[in-house]
Amino acid sequence: MSYIIYAIILIGYFVSFYMLFPKAGRKSWEGLIPLYNFYVLSRIIQRPWWWCLLLILPGVNIIMLMVYNSNLATVFGKRELGEQAFAVLLPFIAFPAWANKPEMKFIGQIDRSLLKNKKGPAREWGDAIVFAIVAASIIRTYFLEAFTIPTGSMEKSLLIGDFLFVSKMAYGPKVPQTPLSIPFFHHSIPSSTMPSYLEWIELPYQRLPGFGNVERNDIVVFNYPEGDTVLLEYQSNRSYEQVVRDQVYLLRQRDAERGIAERPLSVYENFARRTIKEQMPYVVRPVDKREHYIKRCVALPGDELKVEGAKLYINGETAFIPNDFQYKFNITSTRPLNKQLMKDSFDVNLQDFQGQQLGEKFMYNFPLPLSEMEAVEKLASVESVEIDVTPSGESPNRMFFPNSYDYDWSPDFFGPITIPAKGTTVALNAHSLPLYKRIITVYEGHSLQEKDGNIFIDGELATDYTFAMDYYFMMGDSRHNSADSRFWGFVPENHIVGEAAFIWMSLDPEKGLFDGKIRFDRMFTIPE
Repeated sequence: MSYIIYAIILIGYFVSFYMLFPKAGRKSWEGLIPLYNFYVLSRIIQRPWWWCLLLILPGVNIIMLMVYNSNLATVFGKRELGEQAFAVLLPFIAFPAWANKPEMKFIGQIDRSLLKNKKGPAREWGDAIVFAIVAASIIRTYFLEAFTIPTGSMEKSLLIGDFLFVSKMAYGPKVPQTPLSIPFFHHSIPSSTMPSYLEWIELPYQRLPGFGNVERNDIVVFNYPEGDTVLLEYQSNRSYEQVVRDQVYLLRQRDAERGIAERPLSVYENFARRTIKEQMPYVVRPVDKREHYIKRCVALPGDELKVEGAKLYINGETAFIPNDFQYKFNITSTRPLNKQLMKDSFDVNLQDFQGQQLGEKFMYNFPLPLSEMEAVEKLASVESVEIDVTPSGESPNRMFFPNSYDYDWSPDFFGPITIPAKGTTVALNAHSLPLYKRIITVYEGHSLQEKDGNIFIDGELATDYTFAMDYYFMMGDSRHNSADSRFWGFVPENHIVGEAAFIWMSLDPEKGLFDGKIRFDRMFTIPE
């Protein structure tokens, strides 16, 4: 479909230029040479020649095409609102239709020197808005983009309420894969579920040159890998795949309670997917329109990763531990802990503070930096402080990657697992397939079928698979408060957006304006 639309647009422009250029004193053949024809068009509409260079930048080029269309219609006398809208939105129809009419004559740009008001307020604002949109789109797409930290998954490296800029140049900016989108809206029009983009044109994954590659321990922004199918009821709070897994678990439990023999897992899964999609509205989003996540890259392609007793090991060595690294702790106290005191003394987020009374004791569970553990233990009422470690095998609905009943991993006992690297080959069998199934089908676009104990990829028997992309493993610094690769798996290279560059503003949502809301000490700092 995309190629058909490309062809229609290109043919429309070439035909238009071929017929219109002679009317403006240029040669017909000049309209048939790509890019040069837009240089000539810039001369015809009396605009800077370098405008045509902006057509090279996907995303920005859509805006510039609209500007060119408007100006081209103007110099040929099509200046009414309806004519301008026709030219901007359907140029491949408007210009060929107009060019075929003998009365279509070149009259040039409006001579504003003859007007009493050379530029009215509306024109001034219009020019300023177009310039701002183009400039901001270039910066946002190819250099820097602003993000806000909404959750505590990266505490204390990044705090809830941090406003930061992310460098697209760090790893090379991604060329927009869905360039037909409303500027500055990510995937939806605000206060609605209406998409802010059209998939009429889809570009292949391509990354422009950058300053380097993703390094171990970088803080990285990426598109949420499980964000391809999104249930509108949950948005990014609960992935479609997790809802399917939960439904499969309930179906298996129901059969067990009724004394029905357990059926193949694929039967439960197919039924769950069909009923969920029938009963719940959903959207399917392209890679560059999936939710943005920010985590630390703890493992690179080819690394071996293992979590043992909540401690992370990469290639057999203890992994990097950030400053103020957090775990969740189980805290036993003889008296209630004051929430505000914990906030003021240990910077505990009030939304993470959980506690209940059991008999004469008070039990609490919340994230806390390792450096503060001893200080909390010294509080008069505190009896014990222990890291909240989840043993393996405590996830009956298999919410942890690879979300298979053949694996009993937990967030604190995970792996060992090797991160897929481009060009490497792995053996495929019933046990290993859950690790790579999503890579093969969703990320790298192959069809996969399991039949009679065999695996077929694109209709051919497969005993191994060679990866076409590099993959990464991302984890939050608040290790027990982060939905990361331990839940949904690897991050493909085409999902990488950029690296956290610097924090330009930080607001504590749990404090008042005159009570320390603005964290001045974090402004213009580089997260580490």
